[in-house]
Amino acid sequence: MEKTNGVKRWNFGANEVVERSSSLSIRQYLETLMSNLGNDGRPVIPLGHGDPSPFPRFSTDPVAVQAICDSVRSTNFNNYSPASGIPIARKAVAEYLSRDLSYQISPNDVHITVGCLQAIEILISALATPGSNILLPRPTYPMYDSRASFSQLEVRYFDLLPEKGWDVDLHAVEALADDKTVAIVLINPCNPCGNVFSRQHLQKIAETACKLGILVIADEVYDHYAFGDKPFVSMAEFAEIVPIILLGAISKRWFVPGWRLGWMVSLDPHSIMKDSGFLQSLANVLGMSTDAATFIQGAIPDIIGNTKEEFFSSKLELVRECAEICYEEITKIPCITCPCKPEGSMFTMVKLNLSLLEDISDDLDFCYKLAKEESMIILPGRAVGLKNWLRITFAVELELLRDGFSRLNNFVQRHSKKQP
Repeated sequence: MEKTNGVKRWNFGANEVVERSSSLSIRQYLETLMSNLGNDGRPVIPLGHGDPSPFPRFSTDPVAVQAICDSVRSTNFNNYSPASGIPIARKAVAEYLSRDLSYQISPNDVHITVGCLQAIEILISALATPGSNILLPRPTYPMYDSRASFSQLEVRYFDLLPEKGWDVDLHAVEALADDKTVAIVLINPCNPCGNVFSRQHLQKIAETACKLGILVIADEVYDHYAFGDKPFVSMAEFAEIVPIILLGAISKRWFVPGWRLGWMVSLDPHSIMKDSGFLQSLANVLGMSTDAATFIQGAIPDIIGNTKEEFFSSKLELVRECAEICYEEITKIPCITCPCKPEGSMFTMVKLNLSLLEDISDDLDFCYKLAKEESMIILPGRAVGLKNWLRITFAVELELLRDGFSRLNNFVQRHSKKQP
């Protein structure tokens, strides 16, 4: 038994790979801010986390709840699931996604996952060959960064350009890529920027990825959450140009993130992913992964098939109204600037002008003091890759949103530099 200074040495401890890849997640930032709340008795205004499901106006359709209950009561879905999901769930998702496309997706290309997050984990694991790299947007959804780092897949960032409506900097993409680049990630509608990419811009991205010989990972978990002038167009429309992995879930459109049901769809009409062996690698990683709960998979055909369009349109109108109020209120606050009006998802990014504030050192300091003084949570921009910016979630009850901006205004006035 080996001892150091008389103390037994154990053969396990901190994993350096995990420590290097586990930079603070959005959840950790929010938990830290919550622990810094003041004690003034007011309810917390949560404009930091994109989960409106606890609010009554954003409750899911009773049809979806009934589908889950029927699935459980049937006792037909108590068994293990095949690695890619049960056939009726894969078929239902394929038909759902094909509604808005110019072609039909095959159920064989659909893989059911434990939410969109597991799809990210599986995909990154399959892509992480020694020495390879992946292109991620900045700002971004940070789980891509963490999973890539954990899998020792090098991350290279390209900018989304606020002065161009958060479009992709395609010149930077071409400059960053080399023969070890495996994929580019695109989030549309965008978390955290709130933009929606035009059909023309999506085509340019597809053409650039084809030129570079890289896969496009299209994260469309906020699909159909487009309420501005640009309609949502799926990247799946450009699969003839470049191979695409499409990610999605029921979490956002049905307001049920806790149900953890997502999908990963391989769009490979020219068999590029198949011939390279990548699809087999993806299947192998799926085979080593946890399956989505079968009773939720069993409910998917009824959830998708029986939810009426009125449910979606009413919720989208509510989110649009929230976005309008958010943008209008932001324009009244001198020290924050929104480069473009939100047109999709549930978020917007705003830039802090620290020169107009006193005793505020950066975005994190701003959010800490806001939580302490006003019982209000906003996410510091550094959590998504942009220091001295803020990510604001606007999908909350309207009364909370208005109250939140009233508190934010009070906070800013209190910390504004006094004019001589």
